[in-house]
Amino acid sequence: MKRPLIVVLNGPNLNLLGLRQPDIYGHATLDDVEQVCLQAAERLDVAIDFRQTNGEGELVSWVQECRSRANGIVINPAAYGHTSIALLDALHAVELPVIEVHISNIHRREAFRHHSYVSQVARGVICGLGVRGYAHALQAMADIIEDEG
Repeated sequence: MKRPLIVVLNGPNLNLLGLRQPDIYGHATLDDVEQVCLQAAERLDVAIDFRQTNGEGELVSWVQECRSRANGIVINPAAYGHTSIALLDALHAVELPVIEVHISNIHRREAFRHHSYVSQVARGVICGLGVRGYAHALQAMADIIEDEG
């Protein structure tokens, strides 16, 4: 039996985790985040495709690819969550369940970070739990996929 595929997408500057503002994002690297996701996926018996890009167009293209190959999307849109209507439109178009993740609590930060376009399409939003938030997001997505099976 084929394992459900959850695509884990990461937006701009997340490649600098561990270096960029560790007082906000912690000391974990993007490789550490991927390991958290791989461990969670193994425990949940799902497959993941883990990606990061700094390009808005590339992120939108990856979302569109999910329509024909994935069962759900976990996304940390980073700054694009606050700015990208194109990303919102792509997430609407693929008609897949979406869980939004942010490492920091965006609601305790600058006012412009309090709004996320991605939240309008997301089934749930996990923020402020550090990189462990990804494991929670994968659990939630696995539950959604199973419930809607």
